[in-house]
Amino acid sequence: MQEQNVAGAKHGYRRISRKKKVLVATLAMTGIAGAAFAYWSATGTGSGSADTGDTVTVTVNQTRTVTDLAPGSGTQALSGDFTNTNDGPVYITAVAAQVTEVNDAGGVAIVGCSAADYTIAGTGAVGAEVPTGTNVGSWGNLTIEFNNTAENQDACKNAQLVIEYTAS
Repeated sequence: MQEQNVAGAKHGYRRISRKKKVLVATLAMTGIAGAAFAYWSATGTGSGSADTGDTVTVTVNQTRTVTDLAPGSGTQALSGDFTNTNDGPVYITAVAAQVTEVNDAGGVAIVGCSAADYTIAGTGAVGAEVPTGTNVGSWGNLTIEFNNTAENQDACKNAQLVIEYTAS
């Protein structure tokens, strides 16, 4: 007895009716749509946050020592670097400075000598990012001078100046 081949049932494959093909295709499409629906409707739990943060004040350090200021002795350069404790670099446009106190060796204000006896000039331009760290970056372009006035300035001998620096 010889086996009879039915069209579409060659080589041991079973013939699938058109009705079954449509059903299989419909089930496959439903499965794909279901998978897409499950993907887009997925939910989860957890928490998180993000913010832009804030910068911590950068410390301006004076590294140049100024000595022997005297009336009419000319200008001396002020320069230094920074201490940046932020998580990343900070852009500094310029450093400004002003004499805020004139004291004796014991830190007591000197009578007869004041901040007005001194002039700080220059731009203090930096225009750069200061990296994180201690003694990083640099600034300069400032000078200090002891003003030569018509007044007796003997009270300013051996004075110790307190200079306040501001970075912007």
